[in-house]
Amino acid sequence: MASVCPPATSTQPALPSGPAVFKTVPYAFILPEILCGTWVWILVAATSVSFPLLQGWVMYVSLSSCLISLLLLLIYLFGFHKNSENWKVLDSLYHGATAILYMSAAVLQANATINSEFSPNSPLYYQLNSAASFFAFITTFLYILHAFSIYYQ
Repeated sequence: MASVCPPATSTQPALPSGPAVFKTVPYAFILPEILCGTWVWILVAATSVSFPLLQGWVMYVSLSSCLISLLLLLIYLFGFHKNSENWKVLDSLYHGATAILYMSAAVLQANATINSEFSPNSPLYYQLNSAASFFAFITTFLYILHAFSIYYQ
């Protein structure tokens, strides 16, 4: 007598689509990542970019991360992922790598903030750079949370 195995059921939760993206824990971080990253880019652009090598990297990381995260959010909203498990791996790798890049950008922005304290337009640029540093570290934290919450899901 042959034994029949029951069909394998997946214990993995389905990837969200549509408005459910904003209600699911790891994917709900995407919109705050985009908003905080946009603030980093805007605040750095509002300064005179006195340290082009440092702040150029910050602007590159923040702008490219915002655009890629926006694309990823649209993919999830419109359901282009078709509930494939490969998207979880891609999402985790992207957010992990972006967290590392954002940490480097946040540290460089903090260095630019310290250096801008003694510039001729000190109060305004120092305040803008301080706010950009704050948002850069918040964005880094959001990317780290997203990457680990996908990994441990």
